[in-house]
Amino acid sequence: MIKSTFIIISLGILILSPFFGAISLDIDDILTLDSISNNVFFSLRVPRVIFAFFAGGILALCGLLYQTLFRNPLMTPYTLGISSGAVLGAGIGIKLGLGILLFGFTFVGLFSFVGAIFSIFLLLYLAKFLNSSSNNTLLLLGIALSLFYSSALMVVFYTGSPIQNDTLIRFTMGSLSILGYKEPLMLGFMWVLLVSVVFAYRYELQIINISSEFATLKGVDVKKITTVLLFISSLAIAMLVSISGPIGFVGLVVPHIVSKIYSTTINHKILKTTFFGGVFLVFCDTISRVIQTQSELPIGIVTAFLGGPFFVYLIILKEQK
Repeated sequence: MIKSTFIIISLGILILSPFFGAISLDIDDILTLDSISNNVFFSLRVPRVIFAFFAGGILALCGLLYQTLFRNPLMTPYTLGISSGAVLGAGIGIKLGLGILLFGFTFVGLFSFVGAIFSIFLLLYLAKFLNSSSNNTLLLLGIALSLFYSSALMVVFYTGSPIQNDTLIRFTMGSLSILGYKEPLMLGFMWVLLVSVVFAYRYELQIINISSEFATLKGVDVKKITTVLLFISSLAIAMLVSISGPIGFVGLVVPHIVSKIYSTTINHKILKTTFFGGVFLVFCDTISRVIQTQSELPIGIVTAFLGGPFFVYLIILKEQK
């Protein structure tokens, strides 16, 4: 019963979300071409909901992926510093004024991707020097990297022009404000690629989730699979961050909620996690649009407000085990 109710509520959020926002829509004029309601609904609200759904799906699935590969419930691209590395890369691109296109991609997005990939391989390299078998030390490394990236971002901020700094501040708070369907289509392609690759390795992930040693005995190439999945997830996170800025806690909250509702194996959680991750971010974005402030409330603030207490809860729960 609770599963059916959960799905009905989720579908209701996806359907009703485009109707809410700072601008009130006239329902009768939505289908009238060139009307204000029509332009707002189909040029702003619908693309934004689609973009938020794909963004939330990517963040949630990457969170599930990291928690499985590292077997730690606190692991996400956000807590490991992957998102912070992507933000620093994007910040450097903004500072250098590299907004031009290269094969359809901005240099800011390219710098963001490089920052995410660099963070991944730096973590894997530093992990070789860890004597502890616990992944808690790796988590601390990720937090340390996040702090370092934040400091480096402050250097970029204090050496930038007022216009660059304003862009950087807005970027680091996260935003889903887009116009048209270009960004949703790009992110949708990335979502399909990520889901396809993760789904293709779903059985290997189920074995790796038990232990790396057990997976090796079963003939699973743990190193290869880990590298492929981390690369594709970093690509997805980098593309998302380059467009929307950092959006935290989605990859932390959603996989645990799905695990509580659907007590099943990892290979059956993939599609559920990415779906409910998309619904969760659409819900958060609806809140950011409904709350009336001097300017639109950044989506990163909403997800942090909801995810922060949940993060504390997970830490306490983990310590009590």
